[in-house]
Amino acid sequence: MHGYSYEAMRLTAELNNAFHTPEEIREIMGRITGRPIDETFRLFPPFYTDFGKNIRIGRRVFINACCCFQDQGGISIGDGTLIGHRVTLATINHGLPPDRRHVHNIAPIVIGKDVWIGSGTILLPGVHVGDGAVVAAGSVVREDVPPRTIVAG
Repeated sequence: MHGYSYEAMRLTAELNNAFHTPEEIREIMGRITGRPIDETFRLFPPFYTDFGKNIRIGRRVFINACCCFQDQGGISIGDGTLIGHRVTLATINHGLPPDRRHVHNIAPIVIGKDVWIGSGTILLPGVHVGDGAVVAAGSVVREDVPPRTIVAG
């Protein structure tokens, strides 16, 4: 696990510390995720991830600047999804009691097709966002979002 984390830090530093064309960004993201990235993908750096290999990105996905993906539990992003500035996708949490705080609770985040995640949103472990849903800017999402709904708060 630590080897992949250090590789993700190295690759995100490469991505974030110089200008890159869209083609170069896709190539670096392919190395971060360990899989090819579709030519319709767009990302505005900087971008941060602590693992990288558990991110799956569909077609026509746009990720805006300053997003943080904690992907050890797995992150899946469906086709046509838009992700705003400073969105955090967190797939790991810690136990609440002091004697359990070093225990990781891991659950995947699944984002459906044609979803819009507003700027500053935080999705917590285990959240599924249904197709066509909108999550308003600044939301903290701890429960599943049904398809074609708008949630805020």
